[in-house]
Amino acid sequence: QVQLVESGGGLVQTGGSLKLSCVSSANTSGLRFRGWFRQAPGKERAFVAAISRSDAVTYADSVKDRFTISRDKNAVYLQMNNLNRDDTAVYYCAGTSTAITSTQRLPTSYPYWGQGTQVTVSA
Repeated sequence: QVQLVESGGGLVQTGGSLKLSCVSSANTSGLRFRGWFRQAPGKERAFVAAISRSDAVTYADSVKDRFTISRDKNAVYLQMNNLNRDDTAVYYCAGTSTAITSTQRLPTSYPYWGQGTQVTVSA
């Protein structure tokens, strides 16, 4: 069973930066896709970014050019720059061992999830 644990969330001012990390308690080399999603109060969980085992990356339009996803052997990271109030949410990392190139933006494509980390952007 793959267990994912996020960290790095917090309170930041508009225009600031944060780096989220997601580490696993087990070897994640079998995960073909790792993703980041976020959920704001009263809204559905939304795709943020994903990275494949071959390091192909995909971003939501709302974070393109501001956020960067990266990975190493057992962790995935989300560098977030130029944050704004709309980025306030609980951020979740996710993983799957299935090839999901065409559905990587869908939360239902990922069976493994972390518990989430809060990111709050103040004015």
